Amino acid sequence: MLAAEEALDGGEVERARELMAPLLARFPRLAVVQEVAADVLYAGGDPLSAASLWESALRKLGAPRVAPRLVAAYTALNRAGDARRVAALVPDDALARITLAWCELAAIGGDRERGRVLAAELDQDREVRGTPSGDAMVAALAAIASAQAGDLQRMRASLDRAQARSAELPPHDRAFIGYLGGIALREAGATSDARETWTMAMDAAPESIGAALARRERSHLPD
Repeated sequence: MLAAEEALDGGEVERARELMAPLLARFPRLAVVQEVAADVLYAGGDPLSAASLWESALRKLGAPRVAPRLVAAYTALNRAGDARRVAALVPDDALARITLAWCELAAIGGDRERGRVLAAELDQDREVRGTPSGDAMVAALAAIASAQAGDLQRMRASLDRAQARSAELPPHDRAFIGYLGGIALREAGATSDARETWTMAMDAAPESIGAALARRERSHLPD
């Protein structure tokens, strides 16, 4: 499993999938196998299968270890109620707070006003913003919140920050930031820019969750 995790960290999703598939087939009820297999499936754009495995793993490994990633899977599936249920198990976890803000701002059934509040809180949290990935995520969420509030100047500034920080990230993370950036542009009515941003996200890491989500959102844009 360590080799699969290392492959995943390096953005080699297909390699990680090849390593985990036989382990999951042999030990389908082993929580640690379920956990890593779910990591691989989610990273490769299959949040539904990942959510099922993480739910099983959570019961044995505990909420602090598994719940933040499960919130992300449910958000990707547009299951806002489930995302809130799981996030409530780990209210102080940084990743869970970020993914819950994403849920409220972008998922079907999300509470947009609550999402804007959460995004503002994250934007003031120096600890959450202390890494390039955390800062890029928070900036992208702030851009969505600003677009929904009609503050296009702040949206553009946040997008610029997200893009600058994402340049420090590996391709699969850049693809996800691009997906979020496209959401902000769509919310602002800039559909052509949103389409271009999602296309770039798909090109950055074609087999990543970011690319899968960008592909889904782009398919919903009018021609």
